[in-house]
Amino acid sequence: MANLPARLLDVLRCPVTGAELTQDGAVLTSSSPGPDGETLTYGLNEGIPVLLRAELLDGAART
Repeated sequence: MANLPARLLDVLRCPVTGAELTQDGAVLTSSSPGPDGETLTYGLNEGIPVLLRAELLDGAART
């Protein structure tokens, strides 16, 4: 998995906290914890950031 361009990471933000995202392989991680103190992570699908939480993705896949 190639890294996202630095310019793209500069503008992407966590949709829950508004914090910066960092890339670790195929996962983007919010630099601030979520409302419950959990680490928020988001996946990449063929190099495209998917900024939906896992539980929302599961529901979207069923519709």
